[in-house]
Amino acid sequence: IKNNSIVNLIGATADDARDIMIEGESGILAVCPSNERPLYVSSKRRLEWPNGAISLIFTADEPERLRGKQAMKIWADELASWRYPEAWTQAMMGLRLGDKPQAIVTTTPRPTKAIIELINDRRNIVTTGTTYENRDNLAQGYFDYVISKYEGTRLGRQELNAELLMDNPGALWKRDD
Repeated sequence: IKNNSIVNLIGATADDARDIMIEGESGILAVCPSNERPLYVSSKRRLEWPNGAISLIFTADEPERLRGKQAMKIWADELASWRYPEAWTQAMMGLRLGDKPQAIVTTTPRPTKAIIELINDRRNIVTTGTTYENRDNLAQGYFDYVISKYEGTRLGRQELNAELLMDNPGALWKRDD
């Protein structure tokens, strides 16, 4: 990140932004080496990076606060669970600084309009990962209970296998794709 870069962070809720993206066990403060770790100024809802970059922290529950907030990059976490689709629209409207504005979205796939549009847009790079690939970082009890309960189910396909499920099991008709 160049000096004076602006990288906006957007969590589904204010608690999610703080508890997962910033302070969580795999959040920014936990994973950054000490010489690259930002100063978290919670009263200003921002991170101040040693190289001069700033990360403004937002919640998708307040789409109007994103209005006009420019950035070179954004990190949108759990986009598929955002209650207000206009938050994504406002975030993208502000992604207009620098030579190569970019967004990264980390989310469990759900067939929301925003997710479907992102996946279908050829300009985007889509990567996936399953719970099984993350097994070394998860408690054995999680696998003993959750995997045995949900493996092979519709919810398990979405949450464990990262599948985007487009069909509606309660629909009267099915599409032939």
